[in-house]
Amino acid sequence: MTANPLDRSGGDAWAADRAPAIEASDPPNPMLVIISGPSGVGKDTIIEALQRRGHLPAYHYVVTCTTRPRRANEIDGVSYKFVSVSAFLAMRDAGELLEANEVHGNWYGTPRAGVRDALARGQHAILKIDVQGAEVVKRLVPAALLIFVLPPSLETLVEHLKARRTESAEQLEIRQRNAALELARKDDYDYVVVNQENRVDATAENIEQIISQEERRGPRQVTV
Repeated sequence: MTANPLDRSGGDAWAADRAPAIEASDPPNPMLVIISGPSGVGKDTIIEALQRRGHLPAYHYVVTCTTRPRRANEIDGVSYKFVSVSAFLAMRDAGELLEANEVHGNWYGTPRAGVRDALARGQHAILKIDVQGAEVVKRLVPAALLIFVLPPSLETLVEHLKARRTESAEQLEIRQRNAALELARKDDYDYVVVNQENRVDATAENIEQIISQEERRGPRQVTV
């Protein structure tokens, strides 16, 4: 992980008041941005907060395909693209997915066309993917910007998983075990952002400021 001079040991991983403001006149520098972290850390909520902050058309949120059942609060094609196992494997075998991984007994994958089209339009392609998928994408696209979302503590993460009430006891145990392993991967990322309790808007602001700073560093050679 690249050292971040704006890290603060006592809280968020970014000091927004010391970062350059985003200007509409900035030249386009499309990036592949990966927002990742363990299950239950709040990735979906962070994406929703980013969407509320605007950035269209600069940001394009690529919708992940998954074979897991849709939850009551999720919208097909918005939260995820829900597909059958056979349809998912057909897409994978046809090379239509940038990455495909089986996580917690379900398949997840990123549509390659969604990423390519966004970058071709000069948009940042924003991916919300699991730690395994992020590893694959970084290997395939070394210029990708990786942001790891960290919970305030492992105990907080476990409480979030329990509060969702969307997994069986066995599934919950697997997610907890995997979370501890995934947290150990944070140093593989370019930036780490702590998603403090009840401060998701601050987390979203931290992430957009990271993107802004990296955009100003100059073009990344992204080939998908």
